[in-house]
Amino acid sequence: MSAARPAAPGMTRNCPHCKSTVLASASICPACQHHLRFNSPTAAAAPTGYSALQVEGTVRHRQLDEPCEFCVVLSIANERGEQITRQVVGVGVLQPSESRKFSVSVNLMPARAAQLKVPTG
Repeated sequence: MSAARPAAPGMTRNCPHCKSTVLASASICPACQHHLRFNSPTAAAAPTGYSALQVEGTVRHRQLDEPCEFCVVLSIANERGEQITRQVVGVGVLQPSESRKFSVSVNLMPARAAQLKVPTG
C-alpha cells in the first residue's frame, strides 16, 4: 500500500535518466522526455500548462574563410531585474556557410499539489 504526499510548488528532483533538475510534479522530463511517473486517470483531468514564451531563430555563419564559435547562455531574472541564474546551455562551432536553429520555450503550469507516491511501512 502506498500513501500520497503532496509536494510543495517549486519542489525539485533529479531525472533518473539524464540527471537534469526537474519539477517534482513533472510526469515527463523536459530535457530527455522520458516518463518519470505515470499519472492516474484523475490526474489527466487536471488543468494543463501552457507555453508562455516561444522563441525560435536561426543563426548563419556568413564568412567563407574561417569557422566561428558560439556560446548559448540562458539567464533568468526576477521582476526587479536581479539575476536568479545564468547558465551556459551549449557551445559549438559553425563552419563556413553552416547554420544552427535555436528554440527557447517557457511553459507555465498551475501550482497544484503534486501527489508523490511514498511507500508506507
